[in-house]
Amino acid sequence: MINNMLLSEQEARQFSPLTLAFLGDSVYEFMIRTAIVKQGNTAVHKLHNAKIKLVCAFYQARVSEKLIFTEQEQAVFQRGKNAVSTIPKSAKPVDYRKATGLEAVFGYLHLSGNTQRLEELFQQIWNMQAEILNNKE
Repeated sequence: MINNMLLSEQEARQFSPLTLAFLGDSVYEFMIRTAIVKQGNTAVHKLHNAKIKLVCAFYQARVSEKLIFTEQEQAVFQRGKNAVSTIPKSAKPVDYRKATGLEAVFGYLHLSGNTQRLEELFQQIWNMQAEILNNKE
């Protein structure tokens, strides 16, 4: 990210949780798409099918239950999880709220330029695929 666009952690926390989630959704999806593409050149429909398994409320909710957040990240997660928003019919409300919390954390870390922590969390999320997708409710 361009240095003059970075915010302090305090400035990043000033954004509404839904604004952080709005940004974090795209950051999370971009990281997932990049990781999938790095696995090899393949048909776009296969890329899309792989992506939708990991960019959904179910998966994001499950990983958010397993991640260990810092105190600040936990506060951002809680704000995102508790934010009032319209829940799509395709998602369980509890899953959607947890997913929104996770996306808020990704938005917060991105805005504050904490790419190392963003990568750490993403690597943990990426490594949980077999465990979570093989135990789908």
